[in-house]
Amino acid sequence: MSDEIRISVDAVVFGYSKIRGINLLLIKRKYSPFKDRWALPGGFIKQNENLDQAIERELKEETGLSINYLEQLYTFGEVERDPRTRVITVAYFGLINSETYKELYASTDASEAQWFNINELPELAFDHDKIIKVAFKRLRTKVQYEPIGFELLGKKFPFSDLEELYNSLLESPIDRRNFKKKVMSYGIIEELNEFAEQKGAGRPAKLFKFNKSIYEQLQKKGIYFEVN
Repeated sequence: MSDEIRISVDAVVFGYSKIRGINLLLIKRKYSPFKDRWALPGGFIKQNENLDQAIERELKEETGLSINYLEQLYTFGEVERDPRTRVITVAYFGLINSETYKELYASTDASEAQWFNINELPELAFDHDKIIKVAFKRLRTKVQYEPIGFELLGKKFPFSDLEELYNSLLESPIDRRNFKKKVMSYGIIEELNEFAEQKGAGRPAKLFKFNKSIYEQLQKKGIYFEVN
């Protein structure tokens, strides 16, 4: 290992599918070290870009995605985390509706990009398993006091999808009746005069939409989203 210190960025991008549950976006590394091992999208920053620009570029290059919800998570700087040289990485935490982005386009350092169920991850490169654990803990915590879960759903969704999402994220099952009553009490979800596509027998489910502007007005008044 050389004495050089380099800075990289890595993205922990969570998606959600009603069929597959909570998903994680990974890329297969094209080059050594850890060639052909799955890893988080990311890479070294360039001299002419800031951290946010670097992570947006790496995501676009390695997966083909541009993500609206992306925030800094944590900085990881263990001495031996990269066998090439001393690398400090700034990890980002992102959310996206993976049903909308089923087709991924890998290039540059990635030979492949793929969604994996959070409970069925392959062996990972570097210390990316540690980074993912920190990110998933942040997601589970933050979803209880900010309505970030809506980033994982489509623009229009049946309320049952929101319930199933929270059941997938939280360690204990939600009380469906109390959950709906509390979420609807904020007035941040609009009930639409539209219905979900019907599959099989039974009444079609009404569709709902998250109203971000109303939530922002509540924040200004000091009212914050909370599900517990």
